[in-house]
Amino acid sequence: MPEPKTVLAFMAHPDDVEFLCAGTLARLKKEAGCKIAIATATSGDCGSAELRPEQIARIRHKEALAAAKILDADYYCAGCMDLQIFNDRGTFMRFVEVLRKARADVVITAAPVDYMIDHEQTSLIVRAATFAAPIPNVPTEDVDPAEILPGVPHLFYADPLEGKDHFGRQIEPDFVVDITSVIETKERMLACHDSQRAWLRSHHGMDQYIISMKEWSAERGKLIGKPYGEAFRQHRGHAYPSDNVILKLLGEG
Repeated sequence: MPEPKTVLAFMAHPDDVEFLCAGTLARLKKEAGCKIAIATATSGDCGSAELRPEQIARIRHKEALAAAKILDADYYCAGCMDLQIFNDRGTFMRFVEVLRKARADVVITAAPVDYMIDHEQTSLIVRAATFAAPIPNVPTEDVDPAEILPGVPHLFYADPLEGKDHFGRQIEPDFVVDITSVIETKERMLACHDSQRAWLRSHHGMDQYIISMKEWSAERGKLIGKPYGEAFRQHRGHAYPSDNVILKLLGEG
């Protein structure tokens, strides 16, 4: 069995991790002894049709902490605002600092092409930050900066919503993780984000979002002949580790 790793899931909004990769995180913790960290670019300040941004952001931050606690995971927020995640200097430095503070060996982020720009920008900036986090000449100017990472971490992309790019074309994953044994843990984590049920009905036309999550997990599970699954692609460009450490840690690679 490979040595335990620190796995950081870094997405745009609170509840993105729970929708897309919480089952894999749960298995990595339970079966491989990995330390889990969760990060979001924003606190979800646009996620309400009734509450003001600062009100819903406080609520969603607490929900994110509660979900992370189920996996005994650290939680970080990079301090962006919804629909205002830009690849500027300040945001890039905050992302780098999150990776360093988490001591990430493996990073899971949003798909490079997805239905909304927040996910795409987060994916782009996380990619840049994984490359930069081991570089000594990238100071983050944090008040208490963490040490640089020892190397470029493994980088994986989770599914876009419904497995489609922003043209509605299906995205084929590199591999699917069987999450059948931890689907109840994934459901409990998503249920922590109670404030989003009304919002998703109002803006996305998505009712019963836990059911929607399970239906999509079941679709991905079909690809490997299992009841539930989560799908990923791996970033294998120059300087990035190319071995599938997720499957290795789960004893399947």
